[in-house]
Amino acid sequence: MTAPAIAQGPAPLLAVENLKRHYVTRGFLGRGSYTVKAVDGISFAIARGETFGLVGESGSGKSTTGRLVLRLEEPSAGRVRFDGADITALPQSALKPVRRRMQIVFQDPYAALNPRMTVGDFVAEPLIVHGLAPARSEREDRVAALFRKVGLDPRFAGRYPHQFSGGQRQRVGIARAIALEPDLIVADEPITALDVSIQAQIVNLFQDLQEEHGLAYLFIAHDLSMVRYLCRRVAVMWRGRIVELGPTDAIFEDARHPYTRSLLSSVPIPDPDQERGRQPLPFDPDALRHAPDQPMVEVGAGHFVLA
Repeated sequence: MTAPAIAQGPAPLLAVENLKRHYVTRGFLGRGSYTVKAVDGISFAIARGETFGLVGESGSGKSTTGRLVLRLEEPSAGRVRFDGADITALPQSALKPVRRRMQIVFQDPYAALNPRMTVGDFVAEPLIVHGLAPARSEREDRVAALFRKVGLDPRFAGRYPHQFSGGQRQRVGIARAIALEPDLIVADEPITALDVSIQAQIVNLFQDLQEEHGLAYLFIAHDLSMVRYLCRRVAVMWRGRIVELGPTDAIFEDARHPYTRSLLSSVPIPDPDQERGRQPLPFDPDALRHAPDQPMVEVGAGHFVLA
């Protein structure tokens, strides 16, 4: 991506620059090898207090991007700057203060929880690791406050994950994520595994926490209608690259890349008459090739396309 796409406005909270993650995989029966370019040179920035959407089909590299930002995976190339500091080359021992300010909410609210721990201990764990509440009574008070903040009864703290519904488990995950008062949360498809009615509750919770704490979100999702509702800016990923990035309204109303147009045309319309006569735009991935060093072109104010 060209430099202007990551250098607009005041200094961002997060700046990703030409980030790559390539995996070398052996062929059948160990014969030969090939490279999977899960993330292939992407750049974007997130301002303080902003919700930035990252969308694309399964396998496009969205979740890998989220893990790279948090240094849960090591990049093959590129840089991640957090609050002006390059965290890409930091040793694991130096990442602890950074991790306090960057947290994640996972897609599967059950798999993310430890079935052998009570949910209260699960939420208290980061407080213990970072030495923020050494006394047990203090931790219990903090956990109770966190439970109330995410809409859970503090009396549930002694229960185990299997005793909760999917929406309640996700609230537990959110409580743990905000326990350290972070500046950035990577929300990796946090509502995909939930019922529609519960999805709205979790989204509203994200918004309330953002207003209260000034949180920034990297919101990774499949649900384009939810992305339009939540996010100020959106990046569209395809085959490990960002093919379009810009203000949400520009992306949804004036999409330029053929993949983005096809993706948007598949969004259901809540009107049976319109939906019945609508035809999704076809997209032939084999007919489109981008050069490895092909820059993005600015087609509008803050609206970039991989032409």
